[in-house]
Amino acid sequence: MDMTFMTDRFAIHGDKPAMIWREQEFSYRWFIEHIALARARIAQEGIAPSSVVVLHGDFSPYSAALLFALIEIDAIIVPISTVVKQYKEFCEIAEAEYILELQDDIVVVSRTALSATHPILLEMKGRRRPGLALFSSGTTGTSKAAIHDFSLLLRKFYKTREPFRAIAFLLFDHIGGINTLLSILANCGLLIVPGERTPDAICRAIEHYRVELLPTSPTFLNMILIGKSYTRYDLSSLRLVTYGTEAMPEHTLKMLHALFPAIRFKQTYGLSEIGIMRSLSRSDESLWIKIGGEDYATRVVNGELWIKATCAMLGYLNAPSPFDTEGWFNTQDKVEVDGEWLKILGRDTDLINVGGQKVYPCEVESVLMELDNIVDASVYRVNNPLLGQVVAARVMLASDEPLPVLKKRIRLHCRHRMDGYKIPMVVEIVNNIAVSERGKRIR
Repeated sequence: MDMTFMTDRFAIHGDKPAMIWREQEFSYRWFIEHIALARARIAQEGIAPSSVVVLHGDFSPYSAALLFALIEIDAIIVPISTVVKQYKEFCEIAEAEYILELQDDIVVVSRTALSATHPILLEMKGRRRPGLALFSSGTTGTSKAAIHDFSLLLRKFYKTREPFRAIAFLLFDHIGGINTLLSILANCGLLIVPGERTPDAICRAIEHYRVELLPTSPTFLNMILIGKSYTRYDLSSLRLVTYGTEAMPEHTLKMLHALFPAIRFKQTYGLSEIGIMRSLSRSDESLWIKIGGEDYATRVVNGELWIKATCAMLGYLNAPSPFDTEGWFNTQDKVEVDGEWLKILGRDTDLINVGGQKVYPCEVESVLMELDNIVDASVYRVNNPLLGQVVAARVMLASDEPLPVLKKRIRLHCRHRMDGYKIPMVVEIVNNIAVSERGKRIR
């Protein structure tokens, strides 16, 4: 694929820093040189155009240069982060023909015994355009491998937009992480790769590098609030915080807006299957959004969001096609509708069915966190012989409190805030709320 639209911009900004990794600056000129070096290495290793290539590593200037070089030879690229435990399984599902293993700035190349035979992979090879394979998180079952025509995803970056100094928070093999990388570099901003993804490390990096944009998850933002990392570092450079990947508790968003009135909080929406959509929040403290763009159409059927996208994936490698006959994709996200505005309530798979009544965990979590002494909560379902399921909650406290006293306070508070069937029947005090390596809460 012709990537001159990117490299021409890189050339204009030659000495400007493009990425900071391990506290070292890497300029746009460095990227031009190392994309050429990566392309030469690919040719030297005999990796033919349209090969299926696993890129095993994390965000770094070297992984980014390799990604761009592989796009140029129309490879079908399978990024896999080092935190992924199913690495070998993913390689087999993707029918990887080559593996590029990044060890700091060293690339180890190996040829596998596999050959691409899946019809979707063969279709991509026939198109002579770059491909992108993304695996779902698998939180509700087996991870699915979505195959994209990478050239369609890249189209949104042809138009130049405002450059930002941003943190690479989302992972290298996540649709949001790929979107961040391409967005920042295509617009010749600066991407800072943090050494750790802890609240203190991220806030320290924001202060040190005067970061303007933080793309992250609601769970991680709540972790910053809980640990009060924002009191130890100067975050005044932040102009925009984008959040997605999971539902945002309304209470958390209101706290963030009250603490940081100068920061714009923007909800984003995207999936591995359809890419990242353009979004507009009704206000900084509102969960109502408009989503879409020139490549997308939306509709709501029985309370679920359906999307039709010209840049949607071709299909899964290890599951049936999820598209209907007209090309619509059911996101399984439950939504409320107010004219053009949508409120994302949560995934259909997260719903708690209490005697036929539906409960969204995020709604209950938000109400629980309104209570004094509760700093975080995770709501989940447990089986019940009478009702089928009931609501349960793990709560994290600021200070010790007897469980009977806490349960009584929860019942009294929730009774005035929501229907009785939504009130947690099971309450557990925990020291920490479980969070995945992708920054999402584990229910």
